[in-house]
Amino acid sequence: MNILKIKDLTKKFGDFIAVDNMSLSIAEGEIFGFLGSNGAGKSTVIHMVTGLLRKNNGSIMILGKETSKHSEFIKKHIGLVPQELAIYEDLTAYENVRFFAGLYGLRGQKLQDRTEEALKFVGLTEKQKSYPKTFSGGMKRRLNIACAIAHQPKLIIMDEPTVGIDPQSRNYILTSVRKLNEMGCTIIYTSHYMEEVEEICTRIAIIDHGKIIAEGTKEQLKSLITDSKLIFITVQSVEAIDVTAIQAIQGVANINVVENTVQITTELGVNNLNQIIAYFINNQIEIRTLDEKEPNLETVFLTLTGRNLRDA
Repeated sequence: MNILKIKDLTKKFGDFIAVDNMSLSIAEGEIFGFLGSNGAGKSTVIHMVTGLLRKNNGSIMILGKETSKHSEFIKKHIGLVPQELAIYEDLTAYENVRFFAGLYGLRGQKLQDRTEEALKFVGLTEKQKSYPKTFSGGMKRRLNIACAIAHQPKLIIMDEPTVGIDPQSRNYILTSVRKLNEMGCTIIYTSHYMEEVEEICTRIAIIDHGKIIAEGTKEQLKSLITDSKLIFITVQSVEAIDVTAIQAIQGVANINVVENTVQITTELGVNNLNQIIAYFINNQIEIRTLDEKEPNLETVFLTLTGRNLRDA
């Protein structure tokens, strides 16, 4: 069963097309990764799915119902963990979760039980009487999740839930995502951390300029570029780098310069490493480190979009 089905979805802001005729299906029980650089359109899609933004064209079906015609039904079955924290600093952790759970129609004993269950799930029972202003970044993120799951939604959308937190809190949240999935929740997960998506997602879509340009399991996505490898060359300065000259070397498919690192995507069967190194030596560009990597999800993203996931 498809818990979410998007067909020919389009969103324009003036002349700018943020989402371009997108179609997508997500089956019940998936952890679906949504990858795209800043401005690619993924947040716009999320806002339309959750009803925060109106679409220009197309349809969005959740649990078989069109979102524009069954908004109240849809809201009760969706939980949103936004990138920007949606909690109130002047309410305790318990009051925050109770408030948001109440917005979904929970009342009386059920409201109390679900609030306590959500706080227990994210490990904040002992902090339920404390105020978020005393919390660490990781604890605030966990409270954010508790507010989104107390009504026990069937579809949970997590938009960058681990931004700006410590590794321990990140691992806690990733474990929570798996547990929610085991409990029957379907999850849409966006992240700027490629390793997170590789670790937990059952299927992944790469979005660029408002379009889905690749979709599948991580193995299926990697198979798209089995004829490529990635070379990372860190230099003292990139000022003298001539991207066109490197691009002219046989086998070089794509070049991306990030800070002091030149990332070169090249054909796997072409032995051009000596030519690439020679370019740097002949132009007196000091090489500090050099690393070759076989195709992974990061390589796929870079090859297909020409940018890093964290690029603006």
